[in-house]
Order: sequence, then structure tokens, then C-alpha cells
Amino acid sequence: MKPGTHPSLSRGRRAKGLLVLVPLLGVCVILSLGVGAVKIAPLQVVSILLERAGLEPLTAFSDQQAAVLYAIRLPRVLLGVLVGAALAVAGAAMQGLFRNPLADPGLLGISSGASLGVAACTVLKVYVFGFYTLSIAAFVGSLLSILAISSLAQENRRTNVTMMLLCGIAINALCIAGTGLFTYLSTDDQLRTITFWQLGSLASATWTAVSTAAPLILLCTVGMLFLASPLNALLLGEANADHLGINVERVKWTLVALVALGVGAAVAVSGMIGFVGLVVPHLIRLWLGPNHRVLLPLSALLGAVLMVLADLVARTIVVPSELPIGIVTSLTGSPFFLYLLMRQRRTQVL
Repeated sequence: MKPGTHPSLSRGRRAKGLLVLVPLLGVCVILSLGVGAVKIAPLQVVSILLERAGLEPLTAFSDQQAAVLYAIRLPRVLLGVLVGAALAVAGAAMQGLFRNPLADPGLLGISSGASLGVAACTVLKVYVFGFYTLSIAAFVGSLLSILAISSLAQENRRTNVTMMLLCGIAINALCIAGTGLFTYLSTDDQLRTITFWQLGSLASATWTAVSTAAPLILLCTVGMLFLASPLNALLLGEANADHLGINVERVKWTLVALVALGVGAAVAVSGMIGFVGLVVPHLIRLWLGPNHRVLLPLSALLGAVLMVLADLVARTIVVPSELPIGIVTSLTGSPFFLYLLMRQRRTQVL
């Protein structure tokens, strides 16, 4: 599909994706809310949620089930939805911005920049913003990383894709080295905190974390949706987009800020979780094409689905322990993605 896809075709593909992904996300959320040490049947999950909303429940449930669902599982699942959506839509936007399928918040050092900011604040004991300090540190770290990459990759006021990738790899390595240095200097308690960020987990999800991350991630996601048309124009090249009346520089820096905001907020509450931002946009492209009016909203939905499922696997596969969610996303998603790529190459589509 070309960037100038007819609007009716785009709406049709978006509707097709929504019809599949919205019910799928609902099923995954109910399944994740019900599975665990305290079993809650799907109908009971719905009943507890209905009662919380002031409606008549469909079936009976115990107080223990309601307490576990509302206090422990619901904030965790909601945080998974937010983080998955933020990482996926950020990956889709970056791939469109740089016109490169390898662009990803993790590969380009944005996630590791956020992790470095958190590690620095943790080891240096900088808590000037109280509870929000680590979230702000993650945002600042991710923003500095993407600003450095964008600035270094400029050539005659245009982004040099090769330079972008090389700079991203270098910034990523630098941030990882910096995090390693702070890890070396950390105490035992600080080491546990830093390790959490590096491996990724939703185990510390609380309603406070949800309320902190939700406004930032929603602002990032909704803001990117409004930039779908400029991203489509950028697929034709910056010069052509400029001829179409797009303020390329304004679009680029707005996207940079939104990506840093979304990824910083996601990393602040979940740590570094790879794979989602790189692969989810590819899956949507293989399914419904590269139009960003379709790609961005459906990437957010599929990212949320994958994160909820990955978290469900992470907390149930090695009970009573728990796997880091970053390991689960990489181990389960990468082989599937490689299979899709090989199948597409055989059919000469790619």
C-alpha cells in the first residue's frame, strides 16, 4: 500500500484491525485478571468490575477474590496495557520518522537512556521530586538520548539514516556502560533497584504507578495519532513532505518529544522491555500495510495485547517465582517474528 492510500481503504483496514484487536485485548485482560494463586472465573471477573462500577453483578464472588483483583491484578494489567501501547506506538512512530524498519526505542538507546537516568538518580540518591523523581529521571534520560541521536544524524538539515543507526548503537552502548558503572558503584539495595530496570517487570504495579504513568502515556499515544498524516508524507522523503506543506522540522521534534515522554514514562514504571517497539509495528504492517492512520492505533492495541500476555506468562510459568517480563517478550516474540520474516521472503513480498 502506498502512503497516499485512499481514505476509505484506510478506514476499512482500521475497522478490520479494531474488530480483531479490541475483543482480543478484552479477552486477554479478563484472562490475566482471573489467573493466579487465587482463581477467579471470567464471569466473576466481569461481575467484580460491574459491582465496582455500581452495576448489578452477574454471579457471586468472594471478598477475597474482589480484593485480589482490585488491589493487585487490575493495576498490574492496566499498567501492562499502558506500557505495551506506549512502546509499540513509539516504535511505529520512530520507524516512520527515520524511514527505517530497525528504528526502535531499545535499539537506538532511548530505553537505555531512561535506565541510565534512573540508575544515576538511584546511586547518587537524587530524589528532588519525591515519588516522581525516578519517572522524571527516566524521561530526561530518554529525551537526552533521542536528542543526541537526532542531532548527530543531521546532515544538511536532513536525517542521515546510516548515521542515525550508528549513532543510536553508540548512544545505546554508552548508556549501557554508564548504567554498568552505576551498578558497580551501587549498594545491595540500589543494585536490586537497578536490576529491576534492566530486566523489566510489572511486579511493583500499584494504583499510584498507574495514575502517574497513564497521563503521560495517553498524551504520548494520542499525540502521535494526530501525526499519522505527516508521518505518511515523510515516507515519501523529507523534501517531498516539505513540498506537500508539511513542516518537517516541527513534526520531527514533536515526535521526538512524544517518544521520549512515552518511553520515559513506560520505562519508569516497568524497566527496560525490549522487542515490543521493534516487532509490533512490523506485524501490523505485514497484516494491514504501512499507512500510519492504521499502523499507529493498531500498534498500540497489539502492543497492549502482547504485554498483557507476556506478563501473564512471566508471573505464572515459574510459580512461586516470577520471570522478568523482558526475557519473556524476547524469548517468545523473536522466533515468531523471524518465522514471519522468512515466510515473507519466500513469498517475495519483502
